[in-house]
Formats: sequence, C-alpha cells, structure tokens
Amino acid sequence: MDAAPRRVLFFITNPAFLVSHRLPVALAARDAGYEVHVASMGGPAVAQLESLGLTHHVLPMSRTSMRPWTEARSLWAVWRLFRRVRPDLVHAVTLKSVLYGGIAARAAQVPAYVAAISGLGYVFIQGTGKRRVLRSLALVLYRLALGHPRSRVIFQNPADRDVLVQAGAVRPTQVVMLRGSGVDLGRFSPAPWPDGPITVAMASRLLHDKGVREFIEAARLSAARGEALRWCLAGSLDLDNPASVQPAELQAWQAEGIVDYVGECPDVAGFYAQAHIVTLPSYREGLPKSLIEAAACGRPVVTTDVPGCRDVIEPNVSGLLVPVRDAQALADAIGRLARDAELRMQMGAAGRALAERDYGLQSIVQGHLAVYGELLGR
Repeated sequence: MDAAPRRVLFFITNPAFLVSHRLPVALAARDAGYEVHVASMGGPAVAQLESLGLTHHVLPMSRTSMRPWTEARSLWAVWRLFRRVRPDLVHAVTLKSVLYGGIAARAAQVPAYVAAISGLGYVFIQGTGKRRVLRSLALVLYRLALGHPRSRVIFQNPADRDVLVQAGAVRPTQVVMLRGSGVDLGRFSPAPWPDGPITVAMASRLLHDKGVREFIEAARLSAARGEALRWCLAGSLDLDNPASVQPAELQAWQAEGIVDYVGECPDVAGFYAQAHIVTLPSYREGLPKSLIEAAACGRPVVTTDVPGCRDVIEPNVSGLLVPVRDAQALADAIGRLARDAELRMQMGAAGRALAERDYGLQSIVQGHLAVYGELLGR
C-alpha cells in the first residue's frame, strides 16, 4: 500500500504575494508528489490557487494590524489550523507569517518548518523612537519563531542573515542562501532598445521606503538640467501600509507632469522593453524581484547601496549604486547612463549574463525542493 503523500502548507498573509513570488515553488512541490495547501487571508488570488489544485484555507489575518487582541486571535487561528490540517512541513513567507507561523508550528508540533526571509521589514530601516522599539520586539519574536528544532531559514542576502545570526535568532546550521524568487528567463528576455527619448523605469509598490519620492525628485532635477528624459513609474498604492504614498500626493505628481504614471503593470517585461534604464532607489530589500527581472531583460540598473539592492547587481558592471535617500546622486547616475549608449549596452548585457548565471527560476525552485527533501528525509 502506497504511503500517503507528504503535506506541505504555505503560510502567507497575502495570497497575491504567493502568486507573484512563490507560485512556481508551490507548483513544483505539487508536481513532486507533495499535497500542497495554502493558508492566507482571502483575496482575488485565492481562486487562481484553487484552480491549480492547491487547497486553500482562509485565515483572519491583516498585513498591518498591530492591535494586540486582533493579533492574538490571528495567532490562535493559525495554531488551530496547523492542528487540524497536520502538515508535515510549513513554509512561511513574509514577515508576519514567518513570526506567527514559527510560533504556531512549534506549539502545534509541526514536524518541520521553513521560514523565507524576504527582507526583515520596515522596522529594520534606520529610524528612531517607535521604530527602534519595534525592532527590539521583532528580534524577540524572531528568536521565538525561528527556534523550531527541525527548521531551515532561507535568506536572500547576507546582511539579513548576519542580523539574525548575531542576534541569536538563527543558528548557523539553519541558514540556507537562495538568491531571490528566480526569474523566467524566457519571458523576461532582452528586447531591442526602444526608439524615442531615453526612458527611465521604476516598477514598485508606491511606498516611500521603496524610494518613490527620490525617484520623483531625481526626475525634477533631471528636467531642471534640460536632459529631456522620460521617467515612467508603475505600481499601485498600498494604503494599508504605513509607508504608502497617499492619493493626493500621487495626483500632485501627475499634475506636475514630471513623470508618466502607468498604474499597476501586469506586464513588467513589456514595461522594461520600453525602457533604457531601470531604477529602484529603495531603503532596504530582501532581493528585489523587479531588479532581477530588469537584469534578465538586459537593462542597466541604478539602485541604492543598501542590503538586498546592492546584492542584486554587480556594481559598475551590470549597474550603478548610489547612496540611499539621495535624489541628487540618483539623478547624476541616471544622467551618466543616459549620455552613454555604449555603457548602457555593456551593463545590460552583463545583467543578462548575471541573471542566467544566478537567477534562473529552475535552480531557485530546485533549491527549495532540496530543503523540503532534507527536512522530510526524501
């Protein structure tokens, strides 16, 4: 009699993030013979997950709530679900899911636990007062959540790894390094350089800590110098996030006419095909998917010298680094690439080579399956 398939449960706050960042891993686990479940709050992406044969469980979760009673109720619901579903392995993705998933997995005696650290969260961006207190609290929760005796913690950059290892939240033997979510090298491939004005593209949620204000200010500085560049911004507001750009601010930028705002962009590859330069002046990242996709598309990158962003390029080879929160430096670096077509082509080709070497989707997927196999003895 055949043994029942091992049960893997992906725990993530927002199901849309699983679709955009981890769906190939979930489908590969399904195809490898695992029984795959997903637990998250509700949302339009749930129907897509269920249509692909994944079993979905709705949890009472909020991405941004910090109300003690609400959060206690969410944690209790997660524990009850783990006790009912009895997964062999829980794979938690994004900050709140990692914290609650780790605590609940230990309490429910889930045999194996995988935590994906796709960035440590906004509280680890430099700040004072409330943010410093929250950072200390987050480290306490990380120590509790990541203490599962049979677990692995997947990091995307060494800075995040070092923070949690030095804080005693992660044992060195738990660490697995996987470079991002991977990229489909066929879908994201170099397109011919577009005609018309030099175009600078940024694709991101419209959050201040993604560097959106610096992007806007750099566009102003560039226009004041008469550079005649086209600056294009793609992405949506995230009003549940405390760092979100507000609608009135976005409307003022559009009225100013400095940037072309194209809204939510379902075809990022097509968006980058119309660009000569891609930028993400973020304050801190895990390993930004938008820049991995830009490299695969053969476009040079300008980004900030912060954890995650600096790790996704080869500085002065596939792109340029600038100081964080420095719109002048951002405008200068973009202006340098705008004036030098040969440098753009060299850096774009180097970015594509980097993507082929380090970011191919299949190698990232196989890395995840290897972690599952090691923990479950397959």
